[in-house]
Amino acid sequence: MMNLKSFAAAVILGLITLGGTAQAEDKGTEKPDVKVGDQWMFVLTSNLFAKLEYAWVVTSVSPTQIDGTENGKLLVLTPDLNIIESPQEKNSDDRLLSFPLEVGKQWSYGNDYVIDDITWGHLDGHNEVRVAVLSYEKVRVPAGEFDAFKLEAKGNWVSPQASIPGESDVTYWYAPAVRAIVKKERQASYMPTYTTELVEFHLQL
Repeated sequence: MMNLKSFAAAVILGLITLGGTAQAEDKGTEKPDVKVGDQWMFVLTSNLFAKLEYAWVVTSVSPTQIDGTENGKLLVLTPDLNIIESPQEKNSDDRLLSFPLEVGKQWSYGNDYVIDDITWGHLDGHNEVRVAVLSYEKVRVPAGEFDAFKLEAKGNWVSPQASIPGESDVTYWYAPAVRAIVKKERQASYMPTYTTELVEFHLQL
């Protein structure tokens, strides 16, 4: 039988553990404090081609956008880290992330896009997307193991290059400690499945 002293210690330990989890989630609800010089390296894999690596480097930060480079070419992000323009895509209102984050939060958005796809070439069109924050959990990628928000974005898209509309399903993990989406699994009609993972990062204090 547990004595009073042991019971009290167990309660205190439980409160500390819960408090640590709450603090981690609270930290994640905030918009990331991205700084000039922050860097992330990702690897993109698919069953149709060899691994491709690309690096993001932040060069300036303002209240309205984050500027940087992707493998030395132009990269523009929203303050919520959504892609406005990169070497592979342009978006009118992509919102895979919408801070503050909390488990159970949901939102929807419409986006006009232009994509230079690795396998399919130039694509443009419009998608309607529904996003849900599913959980807060640990995820392991080549860069390490992180506490992260798991999100899912389900959408429908239309494009002049496709004879019929398609669907997309993206599952991804945002890690507050890294200020980035550390893993993304993407499936879309008529296209291969892509997985993107964080390989390395360097953040400014």
